[in-house]
This record gives sequence, structure tokens and C-alpha cells, in this order.
Amino acid sequence: MPDLSSLQERMGIVFKNPGLLLQALTHKSYSNENPKLASGNNERLEFLGDTVLSLIISHTLFIRNPDLSEGDLSKMRAHVVSGPALAGVARKIGLGPFLLLGAGEEKSAGREKTSILSDALEAVIAAIYLDKGIVAAKKFVLMACADLLNPISLGRPADHKTALQEFCQEGAISLPTYHVVNAYGPDHQKRYEIEVKILDIPYGMGIGKSKKEAEQQSAKTALARLRE
Repeated sequence: MPDLSSLQERMGIVFKNPGLLLQALTHKSYSNENPKLASGNNERLEFLGDTVLSLIISHTLFIRNPDLSEGDLSKMRAHVVSGPALAGVARKIGLGPFLLLGAGEEKSAGREKTSILSDALEAVIAAIYLDKGIVAAKKFVLMACADLLNPISLGRPADHKTALQEFCQEGAISLPTYHVVNAYGPDHQKRYEIEVKILDIPYGMGIGKSKKEAEQQSAKTALARLRE
């Protein structure tokens, strides 16, 4: 049996019942070949983990993207919980070496199979949920899936306003302020010109169909100037 202490340390989780983690890492091929040794395979845990993961990701995307429609949120969730994406997370955590596989799966490089890795990750999430509760499960998921939940990874436009604000904070300078310089056009084709200032000095101008879009453009221009 594998020593799971290093894996738990890597995950930042210490199980009250390590048997749950062992079960989460046990593929059905192993339990079929070792019915007396295995504590059960990870299929039931994978079933539960799929739902726990979906809830956590759905809630996170809902909170972080108040402007997106149900359809857009569904597409984002599908990207995060896809087999290849979850297998990538499992590889990053290092689940592969700890998997219990049958002889056939061992010979066919089962430790690197997308389906086996993604199922194991979902089973591990369920094990954390059962052992530690939803708060611990959410903390683990957000840590493990941080790269997948990155706005750029999700296909969202870059947030230049936030980047500019962080740039100013890191440099201990005054935060940027945005000012509408001009607004023109009919209501259905309105255009806004917005200027961003730092310490009352103009750093960038942006034009957009909305104030938000114009602010983003002005922040992008300001960032480029500040980084020259």
C-alpha cells in the first residue's frame, strides 16, 4: 500500500480517515484483482465528487462573473470540469504515482490515462468532502483549479483596470481615477471617451460603447505608458 503522507502534505489536507483517500485512489481494476485487499474502488466516490466539484465550480463562476448569462457560465464550467482539464490538475498534484491499479492498467500506462486521473481527482474531492466537509473541499478545489479558473484561461477579456490599480498599489502611488471627457452619438450607438489620471496627471484615453469598455481601454493605454 502506498504511503499517503506526502500526498496529503502536498494537498494541504490531513485526513481523519485516511481510508477514504486510499479508496479514492483505488481503481476498479485493482479491486477486481484484489477483492480481499482493497477497501473498495473509487467509483462511488467519483460519482459524489462529480457533484461536489460541479457545485463548487458553479458557485465560484456565478459569484465571480455577475455579468455572464447562464449559457456562458455553463460553457465555462464545462471547460473547467472537462476530463483533460481535471487530468491536468491530477498530474500537477501528483496523483498518478499513488494510484492503485490492476496489472492490465499498469502495463497500459494507466497512471497517465486522462479518464483514470480525472475520475481519481473527483473521488479525492469526494473523500475530502466526506472527511472534512464542504469548506475544506472548496478550499482544495479552488487551490487545485486556480489556473483553470483564471479569467484568461476561461476566455474572459483581460481586466486592465484591476491590473492598473494593482500596479499603482505595488508602487505605492495614488490610485487611478476615471473621468468622462466626452459622450456622443444616439442612445443606441453611444460612444464614451474616458481619461484616466494618476496624481491628477492624464495617463491614457479610451473610447468604448460603454463607460466600462472605455475605462478598460484607457487603463490599457496607461499601463503601456507606465511600463515603458
